[in-house]
Amino acid sequence: MFALVFPAFDPVIFQLGPFAIRWYALAYIAGLFGGIWYARWMVKHIPTLMTPSQVDDFLLWVLGGVVLGGRLGYVLFYKPGEYLAHPLNIFKTWEGGMSFHGGLLGVTLAIILFARHIKVNKWYVADLVACAAPIGLALGRIANFVNGELWGRPAPDVPWAMVFPGGGPEPRHPSQLYQAALEGVLLLIVLHFFWRKESIRTRPGVLTGVFWIGYGVARIFGELFREPDAFLGFLIGGATMGQLLSLPMVLFGIFSIWRARCAPAVA
Repeated sequence: MFALVFPAFDPVIFQLGPFAIRWYALAYIAGLFGGIWYARWMVKHIPTLMTPSQVDDFLLWVLGGVVLGGRLGYVLFYKPGEYLAHPLNIFKTWEGGMSFHGGLLGVTLAIILFARHIKVNKWYVADLVACAAPIGLALGRIANFVNGELWGRPAPDVPWAMVFPGGGPEPRHPSQLYQAALEGVLLLIVLHFFWRKESIRTRPGVLTGVFWIGYGVARIFGELFREPDAFLGFLIGGATMGQLLSLPMVLFGIFSIWRARCAPAVA
């Protein structure tokens, strides 16, 4: 049976006593700052409803939404019974456990509150986040690969399949890289293509809808190659939790585009 050897990455980049810098943390930081840099560039183009300094202020709001939403989403969506029995474990973030869909809800709340705070169209802020988010998504999936986690389903006949530590002796799809390409790189390119059209930029909500639909479809497709969480397995109709949580995203994306097309354009 042919399989590629999984590179033995050390999840810790640097450690000094109890202080350690991990690839996963670096991916979060690089994704946030990369997204902020991109958003600072976007707000300089029509419609100019925000300033680069306001984008900088938004960083802490996004960080709070990602961390709190991602952690609570994991607790509620994936292991509610375990954390209900041991609620203090919710705070043990160093043991892992973050949910994209929970982080998305956290960032959505941050967008609404921040837009109200600076008195700007919340859909415009959402569009900025939507266009920048794939940067962090790509880096996060690459960090999953480096950590040797969230591996794919068995693929003995795929020439690029890998044997992951902890994944048993079977060669598996490197699904983390598939998802990095689909949810990150491809979605970033698609959103930038639409963003370049001024007629779309001046209708806040269209880009948000494209992101929700694009991510939902990419996640549903990517989950076909990813091993479902062992403590959940396959759910309704053989679907995974990731697929079920992504279906409402597609529906909301359609609504977002419809609402934006019916609303007046902004200057």
